[in-house]
Amino acid sequence: MSPHNGYINPLLTDQYEFTMACSYFCTGRHGDKAVFDLFFRKNPFGGEYTVLAGVSEALRFIEKYHLTENQIDYLCSIMPRADMKFKKWLADLDCSQVKIYVMREGSVVFPREPVMRVEGPLALCQLLETTLLNLLGYPSLVATNAARMRLAAGKNKRIVEFGARRAQGPDGAVSAARYSFLGGADGTSNLMAGYAFDIPVSGTQAHSFIQSFSGLDELTERNIDDADGKTHDLVEAVLKYRDEMGYGNTNDGELASFIAYAQTFPESLLTLVDTYDTLKSGVPNFLCVAVALTKMGYAPVGIRLDSGDLAYLSKVARTMINDAGAKYGLDFGNIKIVASNEINETTLWSLKHQGHEIDIFGIGTHLVTCQAQPSLGCVYKLVEINDQPRIKLSQEPEKMTIPGRKDVYRLIGKDGHPLADILMQPDEEKPQAGHKILCYHPYQEAKRTYITPTKVQPMLELAWDGRLTGEIRDLKVCRDYAAEQIASLRNDHIRLLNPTPYKISLSEKLYEFMHHLWRREAPVGELS
Repeated sequence: MSPHNGYINPLLTDQYEFTMACSYFCTGRHGDKAVFDLFFRKNPFGGEYTVLAGVSEALRFIEKYHLTENQIDYLCSIMPRADMKFKKWLADLDCSQVKIYVMREGSVVFPREPVMRVEGPLALCQLLETTLLNLLGYPSLVATNAARMRLAAGKNKRIVEFGARRAQGPDGAVSAARYSFLGGADGTSNLMAGYAFDIPVSGTQAHSFIQSFSGLDELTERNIDDADGKTHDLVEAVLKYRDEMGYGNTNDGELASFIAYAQTFPESLLTLVDTYDTLKSGVPNFLCVAVALTKMGYAPVGIRLDSGDLAYLSKVARTMINDAGAKYGLDFGNIKIVASNEINETTLWSLKHQGHEIDIFGIGTHLVTCQAQPSLGCVYKLVEINDQPRIKLSQEPEKMTIPGRKDVYRLIGKDGHPLADILMQPDEEKPQAGHKILCYHPYQEAKRTYITPTKVQPMLELAWDGRLTGEIRDLKVCRDYAAEQIASLRNDHIRLLNPTPYKISLSEKLYEFMHHLWRREAPVGELS
């Protein structure tokens, strides 16, 4: 099971990973037992939750980890001090001695807790750092972005990812579509993503298609077969309804483009209505074609708004659609209004506040580029070497690491909402449902609380132990799980303004251990 992108291989890393590995090897330390934690320090977008994504691709990378002869020759060319023994060591490298514990893809995760724990030979685990950060960081960021936009849009609205042309290169485009879908988007315009990952695809037309027509005389075909196979003059029917509805001053080129598109896709007509004037031409022209198609047994899909005051235009357009349906005794209740045009999370909340009639949001730039925050800031830190814990200190407490191997448990309350995640040493007695647990803030001794969970969920799963130990889950399974996880959070954790921070706690034993190590490793100042 290879990674989906050919660039995902051992050289998708920083040079310093291999210089460190070479030094470990030359000093005989490459086989030391190491434990690394992969985590992030702060939730993105000013929120208090993150959706974990990219796990399946990371496991594919681990499974296929191997350096080719050409790659080894390249490495040795940039590290002239590397000898033949190191070269042979590189040739024999695989992940058969590595263990990976990771949270399930689609999980809601939080700062400071290890979303992945990597155990194995020091030099090899070091070589995995950059690649794993790359494979989990952006996917989790864009999945979280999509999840937030899904919440802002509302349960009954659809979101389609439209961002291929604005994404950071071809892999950025496909990754954005893939992980937007995991985070809650309903589909994509990107055919490569649809093909590779079985994501629903959608697309209609651009302004160029509409502008390519200047009048009805450019239509080389006037007829269309109805749903029963009977032939009708579509142009004649459309012009008849235009006269009856009093829309005689609409743009003829636009109307011709709608008729041509209807002849090609009568079962799925959805037109872009803002090329000339949304309410004076675009919507009226759509309605003329929509009534004609409906009379012939087809069901037009809808319109797309791509500029202007989306809330206002959608409400007026909905009224026009309903009035046309009532005039001809047609059920136009299922006609959709799609909106695009630089939509972001704030826009979605604003539209909801104003009131609107939009059914589907096409979101491009702000979804795929994560303009509100370009990076999640994942880190990969050594927390144990040869069974000895390691701690990184900092004058900024949030940059300190929590030392040693740790298990993570989610404590769930009687209402089904998670109350806190607690980090514990592996040799501690596991927390039990119905039993009171003392939970400490990692850095502030006075902040502690007792929690009696109704349910305890272990978060880290052994996914790799020299081989895959479980399944690589399907994208749609991960998407459903992410939706379930987000729905389990309290509203105050997911609200837009001033969300309540979720509690990440330490057990009493881990707290005491960490602070003892902190005192031991921190230099003592001296004044005179």
